[in-house]
Amino acid sequence: MFSNQFVLSFSLFFSLSIIILLAPHLLPHCHTYLPISPQDELEDLYLFNNALSLSHSPPSPNKPYSFFHLSSIQKPIPNKIAFLFLTNTPLHFAPLWNSFFLSQPTNLYNVYVHADPSMNITHQYGVFRGRFIVSKPTSRASPTLISATRRLLATALLDDPNNMYFALISQHCIPLHSFPYVYNSLFNSKTFDKSKPSQAPLDAQAPPSYKSYIEILDDSPKLWQRYAARGRFTMMPEVPFEEFKAGSQFLTLTRRHALTVVKDRALWRKFKVPCYRDDECYPEEHYFPTLLSMKDAEGCTKYTLTRVNWTGSVNGHPYTYRPEHVTPQLIHRLRESNHSESYLFARKFSPDCLEPLMRIAKSVIFSD
Repeated sequence: MFSNQFVLSFSLFFSLSIIILLAPHLLPHCHTYLPISPQDELEDLYLFNNALSLSHSPPSPNKPYSFFHLSSIQKPIPNKIAFLFLTNTPLHFAPLWNSFFLSQPTNLYNVYVHADPSMNITHQYGVFRGRFIVSKPTSRASPTLISATRRLLATALLDDPNNMYFALISQHCIPLHSFPYVYNSLFNSKTFDKSKPSQAPLDAQAPPSYKSYIEILDDSPKLWQRYAARGRFTMMPEVPFEEFKAGSQFLTLTRRHALTVVKDRALWRKFKVPCYRDDECYPEEHYFPTLLSMKDAEGCTKYTLTRVNWTGSVNGHPYTYRPEHVTPQLIHRLRESNHSESYLFARKFSPDCLEPLMRIAKSVIFSD
């Protein structure tokens, strides 16, 4: 009798041990989902509607554009680049970016920062001081990163009608060129984008055609798994599989496309649905390329201006550069592109790369 009870107990213990050991491999991954509350949705919708309405109406003394109430717009201002920093840590490379903007006319750029409030980020440096917008918590591989980017775009649209390009930057990004090089590449160069034929000599005076620099891929590995991560038919009918795209979340959009993103409601309803597998769910890498591919594929270059090294990636994170990697040769290598005359930004750098980057900032990074 005792022997039978012992055998039964041992068998149960052994079976439970096997189940616990194999469960992570047999069961779908459980997603740590950060919900977007109805209150957050309403606040975002109010912001988006304001941005859309003011972007389509002229400024007036009673309805100024400026979100930060910096000044009323009274005379023509050159086109500006809005730099949108999305972070959940301190801005480790703020001194480098401050040098990037240093001595440049402030009427050529604006800076906006979305900092996860749950992380208690208080560090503000140089041009970043006073540029932190109303932010909500964010989580990797969740639709919160989409809503944070849309929040940045809407704020920049609302703040300044002269923001014509919108560049999304992470806390791990660095500039690969000086500000004048970046500005001239986006607004003035007729040869920067190698994906289109050069202007003919007879058309030498024609202005460059502005496109959005966003990676759009339709042959990415595991594309079907990511499409079906919310359920096989969840994305239908708004997003059939053949319209589902992949790409980097770090993009540079024209004002026209920034408005398209802020205006969207239909695709957002699909992409905010929680996934049942977190290892196949990266909505921020699919929402923007899918939306803009469906709305205006010809207006997009289909490549990003942010260089990323995916060799040896771990858990969806790209290769991380360390201080010992930072050399002039690395900067020159990261600039090389088959799509444009140069990449303008690069990631991913560890925070302790700041010192070696600052040592070569003036002589290498900004010496163009």
